[in-house]
Amino acid sequence: MLPNLKNEGPLGNFGRYLSLAALLPISTFIGYAIGYGLDHFFGTHFLRIVFLLFGIASGFIELIREVQKDDPSREKHDPGKT
Repeated sequence: MLPNLKNEGPLGNFGRYLSLAALLPISTFIGYAIGYGLDHFFGTHFLRIVFLLFGIASGFIELIREVQKDDPSREKHDPGKT
């Protein structure tokens, strides 16, 4: 999990956004690699496409989750705090 941006310096923000930029290509590659390995193991030719799509979907889901953490309108207001 990536921390919120509130108390990070410029270097922390750079690292966070660099990891977000690498998230989608890495998850896509991992999905394809798993499918390729299973295709090789079972002698099929369609699993790499299925797992490629799973990798793309998981990358987008995680990317959206991380970006929503920065949305200030999604922060819960605690009425007990002033």
